Amino acid sequence: MQVEQSAVLEALKVVRDPDLHRDIVSLGFIKDLKVDGSRVSFTIELTTPACPVKDQMRDQARAAVMELAGVATVDVTMSARVREAVGSDGPRQSLPGVKNIIAVGAGKGGVGKTTVSVNLAVALAKCGSKVGIIDGDIYGPNVPIMLGLKTQLVTDGQKIVPAEKYGLQVISMGFLTTDDAPIIWRGPMLHGALQQFFREVRWSALDYLVIDLPPGTGDIALSLSQTVPVAGAIVVTTPQQVSLADSRRAVAMYKKLNIPTLGVIENMSYFVCPSCSHESDIFGNGGGERMAADLGTPFIGRIPIYQPIREGGDAGVPLMISEPDSPAARAFMAAAERTAAQVSIASYNRPTIPLTVVR
Repeated sequence: MQVEQSAVLEALKVVRDPDLHRDIVSLGFIKDLKVDGSRVSFTIELTTPACPVKDQMRDQARAAVMELAGVATVDVTMSARVREAVGSDGPRQSLPGVKNIIAVGAGKGGVGKTTVSVNLAVALAKCGSKVGIIDGDIYGPNVPIMLGLKTQLVTDGQKIVPAEKYGLQVISMGFLTTDDAPIIWRGPMLHGALQQFFREVRWSALDYLVIDLPPGTGDIALSLSQTVPVAGAIVVTTPQQVSLADSRRAVAMYKKLNIPTLGVIENMSYFVCPSCSHESDIFGNGGGERMAADLGTPFIGRIPIYQPIREGGDAGVPLMISEPDSPAARAFMAAAERTAAQVSIASYNRPTIPLTVVR
C-alpha cells in the first residue's frame, strides 16, 4: 500500500514545539518530505541549533510516522535555520551579516555581566550557531581579557575584520587601546564608536550578535536602541536587594527604549562547597526569579559561584571551554538554550516559514 504524503504530514502534527506551542507541520518545520515505497524521509528544520529537545522531537516524529500502515523505515534529518526576530524600523537599519542582536546588560556593576556575556556567546557557538560579540563597555573593555585575545584590528580594504576566538567573531575597544590607557569620552564619541562597531565591521553570517553593555542606564544603551533593531536584552543580576533594585531600573529602561527583555539571569546565585557539596546562599535566595515573575519576564536561569569561572576569565579561557561538563557550564548552556528559544518565539511574531514538500 502506497503511503500518502498527506498521511505523513497528518501523523507529524502530534509533534509540537514546546516553546512556540504549535505543531511542527503548521510551523513549516517539515522540509524535503519524500515517500519511496515503504521508506519515508524528511528534514525537521528548527529555528535554532540550540534547541534542548531536538532529539526528543526527532524520536517522536519517527515514532509517529512508523505507526502508519505500509511504513517500514523513517529517516529523519535535523537541521536549523535561525530567523530574524525583528526587522528594520525607520533609522534602525539591520546589520549586513547579522540576524539577531542580543544585548546583555545590568543595572549595576560587579554582577558578572561580561562573564555571562562571554560564556553565553560561547555556549551558543558550541550548539552550532554562528555568533559574534561586541564589547560595548567602552570605558572598561574586558571581553579581550576573558577570551585571551591580544590583537590589533585589521581591515580588508573596506571594513574592519573582527578578531576570532573559540568560534566567536569579536570586536572591542580593548583592541584599540593599551591596557592602562583611560578612555575619557563624552556621549557623542561613545555613539560614534558604537556606530563603527556596527556599520564598519565585516560581520559574517551571524545568527546571534551578543552586545556586552556597560552597567547602568546610560548613553550606550540609548545609542543601541536608536541604531539597530535589537531582538532583546538579557538582564544580569545577583540575588541581593541592591542588585535587584537596579535590575528593575534596567528592565524599565529597555521597555522605554522599545527593547524587549528576553529574560533575567541570576549570577552568583549560590555557592556549592567543594568539600561537602552544601549549597550556601551567600547573596540571598531566589531574588532574580521573583523579580522576573513580578515583571512578567522569563527567568533564564541561575549561575552558581564557582572558582574556575573566575580563573577562566582571568586566564582567557571561558568555563564553557575549560570545563564544559561542569554543573556551572551546564547552567550557562541551559541559559543559552533558553535565550535562543526566546529569540525564536519573538521571530514568530513575523510571518512563518512556508512549508515545502518535494514530490
